[in-house]
This record gives sequence, structure tokens and C-alpha cells, in this order.
Amino acid sequence: MENSLLILLQLLMAHIVTDFVFQPTSWVIDKREKKAASKYLYFHCALAGVLSWLFLLDLSLWYIGLFIAIMHFAIDLWKLNYNRDDLKIFLLDQFFHLMTILAAWLFLTNNFIGVHEAIYDFLSSAKWLAIIMAYLIIIFPAGFLIGKATERWQSEVEHDLRKNSLQSAGRYIGIFERILVLTFILTSNLSAIGFLIAAKSILRFSDQSETAARKQTEYVLIGTLMSFSITILIGLLVRQIAF
Repeated sequence: MENSLLILLQLLMAHIVTDFVFQPTSWVIDKREKKAASKYLYFHCALAGVLSWLFLLDLSLWYIGLFIAIMHFAIDLWKLNYNRDDLKIFLLDQFFHLMTILAAWLFLTNNFIGVHEAIYDFLSSAKWLAIIMAYLIIIFPAGFLIGKATERWQSEVEHDLRKNSLQSAGRYIGIFERILVLTFILTSNLSAIGFLIAAKSILRFSDQSETAARKQTEYVLIGTLMSFSITILIGLLVRQIAF
């Protein structure tokens, strides 16, 4: 088990060093402009393979480095030809790289049967299903429910929110705060929820003398209290099931 984990960490380290440490901005710019004609694309992918080979500390595993270099090239070329460089493409790019590393790790450790057993154990575990379902509920249905519940007041603050807030910022803040609250509950760190509420209260403080600002603060407060209440209830319920 320890050796298996070591191999995975070695491959991940090689990827992180290749993609984020030994890739200058000049290489990235050249690859975007020239795509497959860029020499730095080939340098970068060769580096991914060589580092993976060296980090494994076994020169007989050269074929793993070759596999990773080829897959790295295919993934990066796909990304370059997509003509987009936003968060979605970045996450997809990293996901494909991680799947390549996972495949190499499974091959080296002969853990394909273990993965099947782990998936079976996960799907047959009430504890893990309850935890995963709780996170899915607070991320998706909970946000929809809060949006519908506060819909009656949205028209009163919509103009000020568009003028003074980042687009969709409130939605993402709500998602992250619910993830944090649920995590605090599942890890028995209930006191941390108070610090989270205090921090958000400070950031949301506004001049109450202005009617528009007061309405916006009340609107945010209603959404926040609903968000926290739903998440706390779900968290306490999951604790009864899973722990």
C-alpha cells in the first residue's frame, strides 16, 4: 500500500513540476500562437515523460514516461486547438492529465481489480452515499430553493445588485459557504461556523441610512440565514446516518 501510494505521488509530482514549475510564460504564448508547430510543445511533453520516468526511480519503466509524454502531447494539442483558455478548458485539461496518471498508476500497481472493488464498496456504503448526496443537495437543489424563496424580493434589489456586485458572485459565495458549513458540521468543528458568519457579516456591512443599501442587506441576510439553516439541518441529519 505504501509503495502504491508512493508511485502515485511520484507521478503527480512529475506532472505538477512539468505543468506549473518548468513551463515559462514564453512557452505558453508560443504554443498558443503556433500550436503543433511550436517547438516548445514538444519540449514540454518530452519533459513530462522524462520527469515521470526519473521520478519513478526505475530506469526500466521508460515506457511509462513514453506513454505519459504521448498522452500529454495529445491532451495539450486538443487544448490548443480548442481556441479557448477559460476555467472550464483548464479543468478539463487537468482532468485528462490526471486520468492519464491514474491509468499509468493502475498499470504499475495492478490495481484495476482494486478499483472495481472500491467502487462497489462505495456504492454499497450508506455512509459515503449520504455524505456525497448531502454535498450535491447543498450545491444544486439548495441554491435553487433559496432562489425561489427569495424571488419575491429580487425585483426590489436587482438594479443595485447588478450595479454593485460581480455577476453571479452571490451564487458562488452561497455555494462555497454551504460547502464550508457542511464540512465544519461533518468534522465536528461547529465553532468555525460562527467565525464564517462573522466574516460574512463584516464583508456585507453597508450604510443602513440608505434605503437601497438597507434592502440589499436585508435581502442578503435572508438568503444567508436560509442557506445556513438548510445546510445545518442536512449536516445534522447526515451525522446521524453516517457517524
